[in-house]
Amino acid sequence: MSSKANYSAEEIRKDKPGFSPTRSIIETPFYGNNVIKIQTLKEAYELAKKSPGTIVTDIPIYRGQEFGLDKDAKVLLFNDGAVTGRYSTARKIANEPAVDCSALDKILMDAVYETRWKTLYHAEVFVGLDPEFMVKAHLLIPKGEENIMYNWMLNFQYMSDEYVRMYRSSRPVGNGNEPDIYLFSDPQWSGLDRAGIDLSCLSDPKCLCYFNTDHNCAAILGMRYFGEHKKGTLTMAWALANRNGYASCHGGQKKYTLKDGSKYVASVFGLSGSGKSTLTHAKHDGKYEVTVLHDDAFIINTDTCVSVALEPTYFDKTQDYPAGCEDNKYLLTVQNCGCTLDMNGKIQLVTEDIRNGNGRAIKSRLWSPNRVDKIAEPVNAIFWIMKDPTIPPVVKLNGASLASVMGATLATKRSTAERLAPGIDPNALVVVPYANPFRTYPLANDYAKFKKLVEEKNVDCYIINTGDFMGKKVKPKDTLGIMEAILDGKASFHQWGPLTDIQIFDWEGFIPDINDEDYRSQLKARMEERLKFVANTAVLKEGYDKLPEDALMAIQKVVDELGL
Repeated sequence: MSSKANYSAEEIRKDKPGFSPTRSIIETPFYGNNVIKIQTLKEAYELAKKSPGTIVTDIPIYRGQEFGLDKDAKVLLFNDGAVTGRYSTARKIANEPAVDCSALDKILMDAVYETRWKTLYHAEVFVGLDPEFMVKAHLLIPKGEENIMYNWMLNFQYMSDEYVRMYRSSRPVGNGNEPDIYLFSDPQWSGLDRAGIDLSCLSDPKCLCYFNTDHNCAAILGMRYFGEHKKGTLTMAWALANRNGYASCHGGQKKYTLKDGSKYVASVFGLSGSGKSTLTHAKHDGKYEVTVLHDDAFIINTDTCVSVALEPTYFDKTQDYPAGCEDNKYLLTVQNCGCTLDMNGKIQLVTEDIRNGNGRAIKSRLWSPNRVDKIAEPVNAIFWIMKDPTIPPVVKLNGASLASVMGATLATKRSTAERLAPGIDPNALVVVPYANPFRTYPLANDYAKFKKLVEEKNVDCYIINTGDFMGKKVKPKDTLGIMEAILDGKASFHQWGPLTDIQIFDWEGFIPDINDEDYRSQLKARMEERLKFVANTAVLKEGYDKLPEDALMAIQKVVDELGL
């Protein structure tokens, strides 16, 4: 099996993989006499359906029996309250400087103790959908949080007969030394003020996301937004994959079959709301045969360039899918949306973010008609999606160092999927390396992985701007037109002014004059911000995320060539 669940007596030692204080604190309560093991997705559905506050809509789940549900299963709606986005402030990551694991472990020990008065559910899923990479994940969560558990089992792969057989035949990850993933969650936790507990180690005393990814375990306390549980599980899977030769990807990937029969595999990287899902699922009016791997979470083997999806379903925004939209046929569950009665007295959804921002739904894999769990053909291109107003709709990057460091300095705007701490400007341009705010290992690891893909595997690298370019909106038709021109070999890239390592494809309506002093100074300022970010990696967090010297030099060269 791919991850390890059982140990001989000789393996149960403090210096062995899978054994640490945090891991022991998290795994132990799974075996308590107050724990109910959830065996099937049907069981989880019935519990969620009966959970107080659940709204059973009159929307049938399309072909639900194919996903382990009864034929008459309905879409369930559950709302979390005021918090409808992820909260990065609460994240604490073991091994990072200034993270006091001893203090966090004590908080966690008492949080576990408090759950002795509660009935807990234990659910299991697979993360990774191909024998090349599959690991087992466990969730422990209190009674009353059935919707989180049900969504978690839907989002990842529940233990169907097919996938159980696949898992048994899958190759061990990490030479059989990687333990199962364990996630302990208590959304009802609200801080513990008692002797022996010091909450000063928390950024917010009311909640905590605590990761020890070296030992594949995490705890989520005081947080009921489902996205914390989804991304918390992926955080551990991505860290595990990173240790074992994969590039961990928060993005989308698809395969095109071109008119001559050749294949083109494109990976797009961007934060929620950047357009990565739109690009991943775009059908291009039937011009190409399109196969989708996933639009949010996958990994790339940096030796073979094979890609594997980590989830079967899609956690998608509902703001662009009004009532009656054809895409809503594929809904499985909905979170943080309204509902009302239609003309027939049936309960229907109120989407379009009318109730609140970041309304969400889990959609079945049927949403993508040509969905696969693995793309065996090697990756051809990486597209960094940025919302930087000085970057044209598309540029091509030459040189592995520049290609990778531009991913490490990916600039974008925050989305409604995030809950921001007080005082944070939601409209400010921010750098989110590789569009993955869920990394728990040094940034240099990702830098090396993506540099290898470009340098050794000849993967092309582009930046596409899906935001505004100098005040003019880049529309989806522009981005899709650019993608099609690249696919059809009609995109004529040429050196962009003095920049020897950046090429531009002139797209009508968005052709910059790099000799214009005002524009050039703004572009240079943005590049200098990237340069400062890379330089600061050597200082911030005691150099934990320091990037190699060649990364700094690649950005410095761009700044120098812009002159002024």
